[in-house]
Amino acid sequence: MTEVAGEVNSIQRIRLDLESCVGKRVKLRANRGRKKIVEAEGIIENTYPKLFVVKLDDSHSLDRLSYTYADVLTKTVEVTVGDCVIGQNSAANE
Repeated sequence: MTEVAGEVNSIQRIRLDLESCVGKRVKLRANRGRKKIVEAEGIIENTYPKLFVVKLDDSHSLDRLSYTYADVLTKTVEVTVGDCVIGQNSAANE
């Protein structure tokens, strides 16, 4: 049970980190499986209880991408704000 509580706290930390970055420019690196890696830049548009939305630059065919906080925790998605990687400190504490 302790592991689950630790995981929830990490997700909450990631959520708070991303909420504080709403409106800031971010770089995304997402593993889509089968050796597909998507790299994009955009602005965190909004955060919701279970996911966050990134509005992409005009150079992409999609307008927005959304990911869950668990995606960041499991390192399926890497979100970088400036020189800081979101969720990196949470993983180091566990």
